[in-house]
Amino acid sequence: MSGDRRTRVAVIGGGASCEHEVSLASAACVAAALDPARHEVVRLTIDPHGTWLDGGGRPVGLTGALCLLRRCDVVLPVVHGPHGEDGTLAALCDLAGLPFVGSGLRAGALAMDKWATKLVAGALGIATAPGVLLTPATRSAYAWTHPVVVKPVAAGSSHGVTLVATAGALDEALAAAFALDDRVLVEDVVVGREVDVAVLARPDGRRVVAPTLEVVVDGVFGFEDKYGGHADLRIPAELDTTATTTLEDAAVAVFDALGCAGVARVDFFWTQDGPVLNEVNTMPGFTEQSQVPRMFAAAGLAYADLLDVLVRDAVATAR
Repeated sequence: MSGDRRTRVAVIGGGASCEHEVSLASAACVAAALDPARHEVVRLTIDPHGTWLDGGGRPVGLTGALCLLRRCDVVLPVVHGPHGEDGTLAALCDLAGLPFVGSGLRAGALAMDKWATKLVAGALGIATAPGVLLTPATRSAYAWTHPVVVKPVAAGSSHGVTLVATAGALDEALAAAFALDDRVLVEDVVVGREVDVAVLARPDGRRVVAPTLEVVVDGVFGFEDKYGGHADLRIPAELDTTATTTLEDAAVAVFDALGCAGVARVDFFWTQDGPVLNEVNTMPGFTEQSQVPRMFAAAGLAYADLLDVLVRDAVATAR
């Protein structure tokens, strides 16, 4: 890439997962916000069936998509959930020799797998909610004894997540989760404040942590809360210095242990015993009003500037 022309950025949205529509919104906002004076945007979409479409909505297939991608300087995959955020797109870029924004195959796969993330956190001494892993073969062996949260191991945007307060609601919750994944987590309900931490990795090894964000919600922070426009998000979270530092240190430790790159959102419950890790999002929602952009905006890094940093860092790291 010469220094006298714009950076050609491939923005990929959509995907063959339950997060397709959310991803389309993120990708559209990202493409619109990239400064046209510095970036030339090439748009690609993966439809719900996995077909690749060019910027005009025409099917081009994987071969055609790769031809378009290879003409770009960097790929910005804004595909949430399975078949995207789970490392599959990162692996495609790696195999094609394309610089890309965000985490690689290993981090994407580990972070998307909530059970694997729990194991990594446990090795770091970071608490997670007590829980059990169920498969279709072990599903009937689980007996409800107290309120739990049922969730697919690998899904996002709270799809398939249910707070089960009575034994009679368990079967329906399990069915909803198994409809999205062949492995399901059943976790104890954690009593605490929901606090998110955004971590940005820079090429020189620094980890930049945005102001914390608290999600104020009664019950589970579900899909409608996240995307209905009425979520109560407070930045910075009203925490003392010790609590904030503890959360930031835990977020960076998990980020590095998973091998994350670019930016990731690490979600916790802050309890009377300290932080309890909920999950890690290596490609979180990325509209201007999404949590991570709002957190960095609170630190003075505007949405377009955050995107520019991510693109420039990806290009620099690939050299």
